[in-house]
Amino acid sequence: MPRNLTASLALLTSLSIPALGLFGCDRSSTQSEPKPQAEAASKAPAEQEAKPDFSIDYQQFQLDNGLNVLFHIDRSDPVVAVSLTAHVGSAREKEGRTGFAHLFEHLLFLESENLGKGGLDAMSARIGGSGANGSTSRDVTNYYQTVPKDALEKMLWAEADKLGWFINTVTDPVLAKEKQVVKNEKRQGVDNRPYGHTQYVIDRNLYPEGHPYSWQVIGSLEDLDNATLDDVKTFFRHWYVPNNVTLVVAGDFDPEQARELVKKYFGEIPAGEAIERAPKQPVTLKETKRLYYEDNFARQPELTMAWPTVPRYSADSYPLAVLSEYLSDGKRAPLYRVLVEDEQLTANVSMGAYESELAGQMQLEVQAFTGGNLDAVYKGIEKGFALFEKEGIAEEDLERIKAGQEVAFYNSLSSVLGKGFQLAQYQIYADDPGYVSKHIERLLAVTAEDVKRVYDKYIKDKPYVATSFVPRGEKALALSGSTAAQVVEEKIVEGAEAQFDASASAEYEKTPSILDRAKEPAYGDPAETAVPDVWQGELENGIEVFGIENSEVPVVTFSLVIDGGMLQESIDKTGVANLTAMLMQRGTKNRTPEELETAIQKLGASINVSAGQSAFRFDVTTLARNFNEVFALLQEMLLEPRWDEKELVLAKKSVTSQIKRAAAEPSAIAGKTFARLLNGKNSIRGYSGLGTEESVAAISMDDLKAYYTSYLSPSVARAHVVGDIAKADFMATAGQLAKQWPAKSVKIPDPKSEPAKPGIYFVDVPDSKQSLLRIGRLAMPVVSEDYYPAVFTNYILGGGGFASRLMQQLREGKGYTYGIGSSISADKTGGQFGIGSGVRANVTAESVQLIHDILEDYAATYTEADLENSRSYLVRANTRAFETARAKLGLLENMSEYGWPADYVREREAIAKAMTIPKVQKIAETYMQPETMIWVVVGDRATQFDRLKDLGLGQAILVDQSGSPE
Repeated sequence: MPRNLTASLALLTSLSIPALGLFGCDRSSTQSEPKPQAEAASKAPAEQEAKPDFSIDYQQFQLDNGLNVLFHIDRSDPVVAVSLTAHVGSAREKEGRTGFAHLFEHLLFLESENLGKGGLDAMSARIGGSGANGSTSRDVTNYYQTVPKDALEKMLWAEADKLGWFINTVTDPVLAKEKQVVKNEKRQGVDNRPYGHTQYVIDRNLYPEGHPYSWQVIGSLEDLDNATLDDVKTFFRHWYVPNNVTLVVAGDFDPEQARELVKKYFGEIPAGEAIERAPKQPVTLKETKRLYYEDNFARQPELTMAWPTVPRYSADSYPLAVLSEYLSDGKRAPLYRVLVEDEQLTANVSMGAYESELAGQMQLEVQAFTGGNLDAVYKGIEKGFALFEKEGIAEEDLERIKAGQEVAFYNSLSSVLGKGFQLAQYQIYADDPGYVSKHIERLLAVTAEDVKRVYDKYIKDKPYVATSFVPRGEKALALSGSTAAQVVEEKIVEGAEAQFDASASAEYEKTPSILDRAKEPAYGDPAETAVPDVWQGELENGIEVFGIENSEVPVVTFSLVIDGGMLQESIDKTGVANLTAMLMQRGTKNRTPEELETAIQKLGASINVSAGQSAFRFDVTTLARNFNEVFALLQEMLLEPRWDEKELVLAKKSVTSQIKRAAAEPSAIAGKTFARLLNGKNSIRGYSGLGTEESVAAISMDDLKAYYTSYLSPSVARAHVVGDIAKADFMATAGQLAKQWPAKSVKIPDPKSEPAKPGIYFVDVPDSKQSLLRIGRLAMPVVSEDYYPAVFTNYILGGGGFASRLMQQLREGKGYTYGIGSSISADKTGGQFGIGSGVRANVTAESVQLIHDILEDYAATYTEADLENSRSYLVRANTRAFETARAKLGLLENMSEYGWPADYVREREAIAKAMTIPKVQKIAETYMQPETMIWVVVGDRATQFDRLKDLGLGQAILVDQSGSPE
């Protein structure tokens, strides 16, 4: 998983099954593989005036030591992305020594001979980088970061150190600490979440013993415990060699100069022994396997089915991709029609490919409603398959599925890092960085007959693995004929972990070099922040419009934001805004839900309607050539909702299912409890936008219509557009909406928060492997003079990722957590300071005490170096501030909501440059003192509650999920 989840998820063009292998962590990623059609897309055949020309320009060369190098020039922003991909994932491990590839993804960030301990993270902060990050899959491990273009040489110097000047720095204490970090990652992403062990059970039974995909990327805790220093060093020296690595540089740089720098820093690293490509190892199941597991965190039964298929980029992977989307996604999907609409057994059906280098699989996932029997779900799946066998796939559906892929492909190229990832992926898996053209040709060539053929070959009447994950004590809900799955549950024991001193300096003989590598390279020519040119206008109904014209890709991204959202609800009927948004996506006066969905998809577009705490939004992405038609559909959705009673029933079932699931997830419990305690029971800000089971049950169609009529008005709306469309063209099209949507007066409520008294509030989740911490207090609104100084002050405390004290001490120093951070979040009327983490259960009290001490000492120990690092990062990071369409849209939304100028980042730079230690200390003393905060702890009461009471940090109170004392 990504070392930093937020940064890394943006890089994934798409995942066939979103939950597959993603752990949600801070340092590393054991991620699933993107499905083929996500990396590229097609134009609907009916619209093909000319064959689409998809390509990513690149230069390629190889050093004498075998290092493969790819360059892509993109001068749209003053940034460069550098990625280093080693062709080694969990598939290159040996049984009994699993998890090594993923472990190295962690270790390579810690220290190298020339950067020193924590040197990479410290440098990333100084240069304004996006944060050193990485991910691990079955087949590859990569390391990446986007930085201002003047820091390219620094990045090449640092990345070379990983290959040639790293392994001597790994010592027994370092290894011991990082084992604890990886264990925390597994607890957070697998052990402590509903259905977290599903992929383990699937893969262990789909692949034969000894197959490299039969174990998980993250490995087993037992194997990690048994790993020795010699084991890990042997693994590194075999796989982390130039001839097994691809380096990609993408962005605004001089390719000739960069070529010389690559030779300078990487050229003397010796090649390793020749590494042959692993042979394909597809599997065949001889018989169906059905297994069940009683899940401590599940509240609803879930059925997952898996069939063996083909490796990535195989000929059949393309029709399989179309098949999975057609069967499960949307109103026309046979499985959706049967399971969601006709029999109402579930709110959603997910099906997708998990294709890797050596083999592949197709997985189907259905989470039934509470108490639902999975035998009924299985019968529904059979009915859906029978429907497909009878009807096949229409040409219209082939067109809409392919059209959707064109936008997905363009979106994957919105950043230079995304483009670099595409090149590396094609190079490693297809042995051709320019494979994209062939990739598109093969997708466009898929026919209805191909889709039916692969269904018959891989799915119809074929053996499968089925897992039934059911709530503890509800074995009867499992699929008939299932046997118990073997899942190893970790026992949490106080003091069980080995002790280590991660601060100790390693003693080793330095690796020689022809260069003086101890000296960090200087910056190149200065990188100046490029603020986009913003145009503004006003529609005749009063809506202000903010736009940025950008023709980098032929896509338009648009948002219509209507202030209010959940703030317009009453506490006894929460969830109205959310359901209103859901229903407005489900048909119009003249189009059924299916007809509306099909019309949008055929245009290669998406129109999402959502309700947040303070706004109701319409978000649109479309091919530029189809903008007028897509906007007409948006206008129809806004002005003529269908208000379909059947769809309201389905929507309420879906929301209720989400509420039930959240009630069992420790992270969701922590967020819900903290919000209620922070804001009070009388403020709508303390409630979930989903509502409660009781409030959702009571909501009627009249409630939704009343919300729509009363609160959706141009008088509180703002429009924003980014992409390949001129101002005149947008205003002409949007003007048609303005004529038909008159403004009316709407007042936006400003509910006041009444926080609980500071102290420790404990919520019991029996047998929790981690304790979830949410700590914070009310703070300033975003328009306050204290807001950006507080953002600045928070950087070193917990906002700077691995440059922050919280991360350095709790993760890097103690190994208590996989990730921790703090933030300042605010809107026009209020804000909050918050800290969040998941810590090892048996160090809950120690973690709380350490966070308390860090907060208490922060102001007094803040240094000139901290000041300079914060200033350097926050100023230099602005070069990356507007790289993607979504980032540009965020600029426009900030302008419209807060009245900020287009170059407000310049004002922030001035604030950062003017910050002093006394100013930082004043902010910290005002907003970041531990005795002023609410401390929510969600964990195992039997083992942790009394230890918290003994800390002497004030009274510890046992509460339920609403924050009420038990």
